[in-house]
Amino acid sequence: MYIPQPFRADEGVAWSLIGELPVGQLITATVDGPVATVIPWVADVEHGRLVGHMARPNLQWQTPWMGEALVLFAGPHGYVSPSWYATKSEHGRVVPTWDYVVAQIRGELVVHDDEAWVRDVVVRLTDRHEQGRSDPWSVDDAPPEYIGGQLRGIVGVEVRVDRIETSVKMSQNKAPADVAGVIAGFQADGNEPVAEWVRRAGA
Repeated sequence: MYIPQPFRADEGVAWSLIGELPVGQLITATVDGPVATVIPWVADVEHGRLVGHMARPNLQWQTPWMGEALVLFAGPHGYVSPSWYATKSEHGRVVPTWDYVVAQIRGELVVHDDEAWVRDVVVRLTDRHEQGRSDPWSVDDAPPEYIGGQLRGIVGVEVRVDRIETSVKMSQNKAPADVAGVIAGFQADGNEPVAEWVRRAGA
């Protein structure tokens, strides 16, 4: 991935970003071309891996792939208008751009067709997204035979991380007055998530 130096983030930022984002696209190369599936992931930082699951009828896990898998996580993003820059009125040498956060993970893909392994992933995913709710749902709330049937309908997937690349392009290369204009512009557009990332990137 092309990442200009001002936007390059370290591995710690990458794992933090993955922890914030709910889903990422699993992409594999096959003889018939690339195949992709949107998957909710659990970031297992301690073991340097991502774990998730996909539907058993999904052909991606059944189709031989070549080389490493790629998982793409896309965070908040938005169009930056030149009219937001303070320097527009000074010299007019401004153009539109796009601010975004993205992480690309490369690594060995392993499929787990094992009910106990898959159940553990489902429990971890559920607990992650149910935490903080006033009445959180648990896998144990459903009848065991029902859960067993659901588990047999999916397979586990694991990506053993070999390389992480993260680009946080949030106007860090702009003058402070222009950055302030970008934050105000995103807020006016109702895009507070990107406004907050611009603040974080410039902190």
